[in-house]
Amino acid sequence: MKKLKKNEIIPAITIESVAAEGKCVGRYEGQVVFVADVAPGDVVDLRIIRKRKNFLEGRVEKFHHYSTLRETPFCEHFDLCGGCKWQHLQYDAQLKYKQQQVVDHLQRIGKVALPQIKPIIPSGETRYYRNKLEFTFSNKKWLTREQINSGGEELDRTALGMHMPGRFDKVLDLENCHLQPVPSNDIRLAVRTYAREHGLEFFDLIHMQGLVRNLIIRTASTGELMVIVQFGRYDDAIEGLMHHLKEQFPQITSLQYIINQKLNETYHDQEVVLFHGKPYIGEEMEGLRFRIGPKSFYQTNSEQAYVLYKVAREFAGLDGSQVVYDLYTGTGTIANFVARQARQVVGVEYVPEAIDDAKVNAEINGIDNTKFFAGDMKDILTPDFVARHGQPDVVITDPPRAGMHPDVIQTLLQVAPQRIVYVSCNPATQARDLQLLDEQYKVSAVQPVDMFPHTHHVENVVLLEKR
Repeated sequence: MKKLKKNEIIPAITIESVAAEGKCVGRYEGQVVFVADVAPGDVVDLRIIRKRKNFLEGRVEKFHHYSTLRETPFCEHFDLCGGCKWQHLQYDAQLKYKQQQVVDHLQRIGKVALPQIKPIIPSGETRYYRNKLEFTFSNKKWLTREQINSGGEELDRTALGMHMPGRFDKVLDLENCHLQPVPSNDIRLAVRTYAREHGLEFFDLIHMQGLVRNLIIRTASTGELMVIVQFGRYDDAIEGLMHHLKEQFPQITSLQYIINQKLNETYHDQEVVLFHGKPYIGEEMEGLRFRIGPKSFYQTNSEQAYVLYKVAREFAGLDGSQVVYDLYTGTGTIANFVARQARQVVGVEYVPEAIDDAKVNAEINGIDNTKFFAGDMKDILTPDFVARHGQPDVVITDPPRAGMHPDVIQTLLQVAPQRIVYVSCNPATQARDLQLLDEQYKVSAVQPVDMFPHTHHVENVVLLEKR
């Protein structure tokens, strides 16, 4: 086998399949080569950019043949923005590889006995499906090679858009984004124009200083709209921008701002100031209303969230007699969604503001059989907690990408509910946790759901039943 060196060219390699994190795989003389921005069936020349012990990473230098799975990307920013890396793949092909990703992770990492995995449920919408986007201001706009060659140093370097992949200090200035419905684009462009025309200082991401810092837009399925602007310091100019948004977009339901002087854009520990309207927007599902505050988590694809929650409820097999624990409950969406079919639901979440929202959501929907508790899951979910609040017949868990803490898994094994419904946005960590639960639970059903078209991400719901 030939030993390849960095920067060496591999000629005419055929891309075989999709691997983890959305990259694709080719093979050269028995060596695995990972490469981005290609599709299975492409034939390309690759330049070796990294060498690892068991694999290589390559970058395309030339296309000899384009895959029949390709289609023309619809976004003008596709080649640069890291948001929708699979736009060049036909949607049916995306679904195929997401389904395979779930199978591969559960088999290779979980190593547990599996039933026939159900076909992935496609997203009803493949564009304008997100209900939340965050955009970053920067005084160091990313310049294309063409812009640099045409005198890039003289161009306006201010930007409002997405971080370039792998670059915290460079932002791609967006003209049009196909992820969020109207009036998201118009609001972003209006904010950018106002900031430029009035000389507002765009944030410097290296020196961490400046005025306009971050823009969050949330659009609910009810038509309600929340806009939050983060500023890097107190300034009289804030009032002018906020008044401009209020006047230009009277459809904004909730207009808020944050003074964030930290070294990052996270704002869960920051005061949110209501400038105009209500402090929340409302989502709706099967007649249930859910209040979404500025710090609330809600599935970012509202339409598919309903599909996902129906799968979780079906897997839970509720008949009105069960006690249900909803772990990582967020604003209590799943807990309140299944409450009509349960005797009691206990929700646990580490963000106190989310638990406040969950309690309000139960109240406004007339739900009186839910309880919600805030705190670190591994600290709250203890045998004493279970003794106080009742033995769960069913546990629904929807943890973050890192999966469940080992202490939480051990408590589940001690508590031993009859059913566990595991909702996951990361089948790899889900598979790891399934292996830990395998001593007492068998996997009875698996249902992938596509929440994020044109990305490699996939949601997966697993039903575990006590052996």
